[in-house]
Amino acid sequence: MSREINRIAVFTSGGDAPGMNAALRAVVRTASFNDLHVFGIKKGYEGMINGEFGRIEKRSVGNIMQRGGTILKTARSEQFRTKEGREQAYEYLLAFDIDACIALGGNGTFTGAEIFSKEHNIPFIGVPCTIDNDLFGTDYTIGFDTAVNTAIEAVDKIRDTAESHNRLFFIEVMGRNSGFIALNTAIGSGAGSVLIPETETSIEKLVENLKLSARRKKMFSLVIVAEGNKNGNANEIAEKVRKELSMFDTRVTIIGHLQRGGSPTFRDRVLASRLGHAAVKGLIEGKGNVMAGIVNDKIKYTPFKQAITKPKLVNEELIQLAQILAI
Repeated sequence: MSREINRIAVFTSGGDAPGMNAALRAVVRTASFNDLHVFGIKKGYEGMINGEFGRIEKRSVGNIMQRGGTILKTARSEQFRTKEGREQAYEYLLAFDIDACIALGGNGTFTGAEIFSKEHNIPFIGVPCTIDNDLFGTDYTIGFDTAVNTAIEAVDKIRDTAESHNRLFFIEVMGRNSGFIALNTAIGSGAGSVLIPETETSIEKLVENLKLSARRKKMFSLVIVAEGNKNGNANEIAEKVRKELSMFDTRVTIIGHLQRGGSPTFRDRVLASRLGHAAVKGLIEGKGNVMAGIVNDKIKYTPFKQAITKPKLVNEELIQLAQILAI
């Protein structure tokens, strides 16, 4: 797939993640440093299909690193799932003389990039931007650290009212298929229990733990619930527990899309800067159909297929730690 690279396109796709703008900034300025022309595509693959291309200069990305969301906007594209939609996108890439693309997104974004790259022989490099931290081939994804910090801040505030009123709170965080946010939020906030998709925790076991807390005269508790855990959503779990533990004043809070927004933490800003730089460097070196990631603090390029299909497992030691610290 090696070819001369002169003009690249960059876009953000799928769910937004804090740090996308910092990654975009790194892409544009690294490309400019290497005398490459950069075009931004508005609204992801949908914008690629509709020809929403615009030149981006290095000064265009000033004062955006601290901003959440994405200045390029993002969207999910059903049209891009069709061969006809991808053909139309390819025609626009040809019209703007684009030699290669950099995709900022997650699982769905890289799935589309892999298919498109193979169909039309245009190099794509992915930059992992997703709060879920669920992509294989990188220790951390851009936006994860900010999302966890946002969740912990919310849980800290909920703890104040839980303790004041002796309440049992079930707090739902994002994570349909992965428990990275929930597990780290639970440890970082000192929660009493955590329910994640990767482990089986029965309602009976949860009730037993809460009864133990009650016997110790601890009449408030915080349970962190990943939205994709096997026992149901936070409201459903709370209803099941309420039937068994009438002594608790049980409440539910769903943090929701608060986790996607806000100014990125320094960790996400630095990670985004490193990976945006690595994406451009990878294209210059002739790489394609890969995701740029960080493994053991080193840049690593992982084929899209592996990044999106290989399971990324939560750390068993963290699971044990959460259980021990909750005693």
